[in-house]
Amino acid sequence: MFKVGDLAVYPALGVGRIEAVESKEIGDFSITCYVLKILDKDTMVFIPTDNAETVGLRRIIQEDEVQKVFSILMEECPLPTGLTWNRRYREYLEKMKSGSIYDIAEVLRDLVKLQNGKDLSFGERRMLDTAKELIIRELSIAKKVSHGELEKELEAILADRLQAPSI
Repeated sequence: MFKVGDLAVYPALGVGRIEAVESKEIGDFSITCYVLKILDKDTMVFIPTDNAETVGLRRIIQEDEVQKVFSILMEECPLPTGLTWNRRYREYLEKMKSGSIYDIAEVLRDLVKLQNGKDLSFGERRMLDTAKELIIRELSIAKKVSHGELEKELEAILADRLQAPSI
């Protein structure tokens, strides 16, 4: 599926480069693993090649899919009502762990909208920052633009969300 040098997205950690494909001896078993170096972090992840899809390792979205992410961010969706902050947090965390850029965009959209109406908990603020960074990193690569350029574009979209009346 992946070869050395490929860029891939690992759920909750973001974009990385496949540095090697290695065999590891674990007990009596030999397991072939991708060695993924997360970009801009000093983090290496070993992913068994047989488990790559199960853990959510995936290719970066194509440039023509970026607009779908932006559409999700601009979507008017009512926030879930009647949920405590910690239950809402758990639901958002599951979406973040899915590794889907579209799920992460939904989390970012909802947290920005929620932030417009009230203070976020510490965990929600951290999750908002993480979701934003994961989206910026992947979309800047997909669109072949700088991190800063994509960040400005995303900030403009999110600023529009803050201007929109809360439902």
